[in-house]
Amino acid sequence: MNQRTPGSQHPENWRADLNPDHADSATPQTARTAFDLKDLHRRLSQFTDDDLKQIPVVPEGTHLEQGTTYIDLTEARPHEFSARGDMTAGRDNCYVAKDTVDYQLWNRLIGVGDPARTGVNR
Repeated sequence: MNQRTPGSQHPENWRADLNPDHADSATPQTARTAFDLKDLHRRLSQFTDDDLKQIPVVPEGTHLEQGTTYIDLTEARPHEFSARGDMTAGRDNCYVAKDTVDYQLWNRLIGVGDPARTGVNR
């Protein structure tokens, strides 16, 4: 699983200029997962605790990475979208970046029912 950080697509010597809001060290807020958020824990009741711990949620106030695919787990039926450069995670959003989640888990999050694509036998 690829765990990218904001700005990692830029050359290291330009990252500070291109990503002024980027913090080099992870804070406890960045480690938030669907497991840690009670509303998501209830909404995603068909997922195990271990599954929920593998779904990192973008912290409020974080700028979304332009061109990256996300879903918002606060939506009744989350759908994929590509972020624009002016998008920021708000208080009412629970954004998850596609490249931070295992593909089978991602498929379950977006409602794919094919067991071959989700790894779940029904």
